[in-house]
Amino acid sequence: MGEPPAVVITGASRGLGLASAAHLYRCGWRVVAAMRSPDSGLVALRSTAGATAEESRLIPVQLDLTDAASVEAAAKAIEAAVGPPRALVHNAGISAAGTVEETPIDLWQRMFATHVFGPVLLTKALLPAMRAAGQGRIVMISSQGGVRGMPEIAAYSAAKGALERWAESLASELAPFGLGVTVLVAGTFDTDIITDAGTSDYRDLSGPYAALHGKVDRRGRAAMRLARPPEQFAAALASALEDRSPFARHAVGPDARMLMVANRLLSGKALHRVTRLVLGLPRSGALRAPE
Repeated sequence: MGEPPAVVITGASRGLGLASAAHLYRCGWRVVAAMRSPDSGLVALRSTAGATAEESRLIPVQLDLTDAASVEAAAKAIEAAVGPPRALVHNAGISAAGTVEETPIDLWQRMFATHVFGPVLLTKALLPAMRAAGQGRIVMISSQGGVRGMPEIAAYSAAKGALERWAESLASELAPFGLGVTVLVAGTFDTDIITDAGTSDYRDLSGPYAALHGKVDRRGRAAMRLARPPEQFAAALASALEDRSPFARHAVGPDARMLMVANRLLSGKALHRVTRLVLGLPRSGALRAPE
């Protein structure tokens, strides 16, 4: 028997990436776990997956998506370890809270480097071998912020939206070579992305956007009480890796499904109003009454 298929997952040391890497390992995949700190990350992954230190199907690779040299080195390490991977999952991400006015431009640059530029560079490095193999799938992990621009996370929404548009373009380019692209729109899952070091908070809670911050924060906390376990997302990812169409987009979680339906049925103006209603913002006008 030959080697089992290999999947590369970025951001595999925590959250959805950790749960997905562990799940795919248990499903029989060779898992290349790309992460910034592979020594500590591999310990967590082995524990979550129930794997021993001798297990050869868990392969750690150091990757910093904001560093071009790190991305190039990771691509070489991946090909040396498994050859052309059957699947490449762009999961790594960062989040940040704050309005456009509050967030510095270097945050926007890091956001796009992590969600777009780094993944593009890694894909470009792995594509020649994947294309020559004539089979494979690239999966982009998006979110509700990639479907609709959300207040307080504009940089994140913009980066995820760019990721989705890139996925659509890439799918058309790769279809003739037997490669497919899938976008997974993640709903709300119980991970540490809100509280861990990958999240930056630029909100001025006593500034001009204080009312907005309070309303969005309360709605966000309410949503987290309904968050699904990350293992449900991992199962959806495993299913998505079996997609056979040149391009697919799936919502994962009831809130993501509802948003995608609303995005298809409502006009931009109507969806803007719905977004404000859901977040508890005034239906029209400013947050404060005219003086």
